[in-house]
Amino acid sequence: MDHARRTFLKTTTLVAAMAAASLPTTTDAVAQGSPKAGDPKELPKGLTFATLRRSDGFGLGVRTDRGILDVAPAERDFREGAPTTIDAVFQGQGDVNGLKRLIDKARTSASAERYFIAIDKAAFGPCVTSPEKIVCIGLNYRKHAAETGNPVPKQPILFNKYNTALNYHGGTIGVSEEDAQKFDYEAELVIVIGRGARNVSEADAPNYIFGYATGNDFTARDLQSRSSQWMLGKSLDGSAPVGPWLVTADQVDGDNLKIECRVNGEVRQSSNTSDMVFNCKQLVSYISRYMTLKPGDIIFTGTPEGVISGYPKDKQIWLKSGDKLVTSIEKLGDLSFTLT
Repeated sequence: MDHARRTFLKTTTLVAAMAAASLPTTTDAVAQGSPKAGDPKELPKGLTFATLRRSDGFGLGVRTDRGILDVAPAERDFREGAPTTIDAVFQGQGDVNGLKRLIDKARTSASAERYFIAIDKAAFGPCVTSPEKIVCIGLNYRKHAAETGNPVPKQPILFNKYNTALNYHGGTIGVSEEDAQKFDYEAELVIVIGRGARNVSEADAPNYIFGYATGNDFTARDLQSRSSQWMLGKSLDGSAPVGPWLVTADQVDGDNLKIECRVNGEVRQSSNTSDMVFNCKQLVSYISRYMTLKPGDIIFTGTPEGVISGYPKDKQIWLKSGDKLVTSIEKLGDLSFTLT
């Protein structure tokens, strides 16, 4: 019997024995939410992150009263062992407390201007750059369900976007390039996951939330209604702007935030996340029953009333090239993008 076959038989015998003894296999243990290697030991607090677009890729920024700390040059000069990308933060790489030390050293440096970027001069990227999953929630505001003629859902309605949909503050969406006509806005609170989560309780769910961001679930309604699946109308390139800020969860009550969307300066949506059917902890708990949420995964939590598709048909004037949209969420800031 060759070595590979002996190894295979030993492995299958071990798994069978564990099953007979009602012990979880490694896969089962992961599914039940046991600690994950690489998860941060503690989630950061009191920080507001940004992603900066650089010639060599994305870099980490931290908002301060002096502007945005550009972490990469500060870390090169002061060597505090701090993470230099948001992905590194999510994976627990580097010393996140080093970011605060970098801020202090950069402030008192003789060349402080080298390390800080004015907010209005920053080239932002998506505040989360490589989520494994982008999970979205449909009809999660009571008044939005009513305006679309749908009943309030009894359980969260889930759909998805992909990483190619990620977009950023100051970005563009090329609607003129798409095989669609009925473009609509959806201002949304975005939850960002900080720890691996599987089968977590509602009570424990806040411990898995890294923070919150402003988002817009930009949608092509004619593609959304083309079949019973919403994905096509939701997953166009650039249709998931998020940012500019990622605010740690200790600074924000995600279930009580004013949320607004403006098109060319006109207010179209104005509500509060307290109108959500399923609140943030309920969403994290529910999703984690069916899939493992990982650090850096994001959840678009649904949109309030005021979307174009909720208007009477004779008043539906769809978005077009040249329109400028601004989504605002209390304590999370403004997210703007332009249609081209």
